[in-house]
Amino acid sequence: MIPQLALVPGEPAGIGPELCVRLAQQPRTDCRLLAFADPDTLHAAAAALSLPLQLLPEEAIARQPGDLRLRAVPNARPSRFGEADPANAGAVIGALLQAGQACLSGELDGVVTGPVHKAVINQGGIAYSGTTELLADQAGVAVVMMLANDIVRVALATTHLPLRAVADAITAEGLAHTLATVHSAMQRQFGIAAPRIAVLGLNPHAGEDGHLGREELDLIIPLLDRLRGQGMDLVGPLPADTAFLPARLAGVDAVVAMYHDQGLPVLKYSGFEQAVNITLGLPYPRVAVDHGTALDLAGRGVADPSSLFAATGLCARLARQRTLVP
Repeated sequence: MIPQLALVPGEPAGIGPELCVRLAQQPRTDCRLLAFADPDTLHAAAAALSLPLQLLPEEAIARQPGDLRLRAVPNARPSRFGEADPANAGAVIGALLQAGQACLSGELDGVVTGPVHKAVINQGGIAYSGTTELLADQAGVAVVMMLANDIVRVALATTHLPLRAVADAITAEGLAHTLATVHSAMQRQFGIAAPRIAVLGLNPHAGEDGHLGREELDLIIPLLDRLRGQGMDLVGPLPADTAFLPARLAGVDAVVAMYHDQGLPVLKYSGFEQAVNITLGLPYPRVAVDHGTALDLAGRGVADPSSLFAATGLCARLARQRTLVP
């Protein structure tokens, strides 16, 4: 089966549309793409790049570079590269929700998403904290954010929180859900029968036996022991400053970090251009680029498409794996 994937460029004034045009130049045998986007914005991106673009009906088949099937989601106002317009917030969110619903209904097999400008969406009158949260709310599920490249996979126990709020947000119930979701995803989506997961401590030196904080002793260690008794292969809690050494990562399938900036700087340093954002826990694969809208680069033809290419390839693989392990 060839997976049918939704492709959502994201913010029309950012680099997402031109990255999608570059993606359309690649002949693909691993999936069929259906873009949810404003056609005029895609044509403008193609013109800025001097690349061919032929927008096709949904039932058509892309046969040559530049062919892209489209489900039109028109903007409220014409978009200009580099100038995000809050009036188009509804179209951006509408494209994401339409793509998500197509996967929930079984029409499509996964979603690849470009970058979205959070502030502009909120300025447009739509409460929006991120695409991960938007699609989770639509599906009615709790999810886990994981970022990955060819070096390491890092899942987050907490996401976009002020640092002073992180410790209170780490609970036994929440961390258990994160670990169970990562464990299941490694098995069901990545095809790893017995995944090994490294878990970082919250405090420096993983608490130094309680001298630098008691969260490890009081919460994390007892929880890991309980989950090990249920069959999970968990390593840790590990001091975050040495957990990413190559020798420590050998044989590890995923790392769970306690907060955003504990794990993601290492991942991005080790391979930012190829990094992708995966939403674990949805009833379908969703993979996003791991970069922002880059309004200053939009329309100039200099944006690196590597992350979108990687996200598309991974989403196709996850969709195929999902058909093998229902």
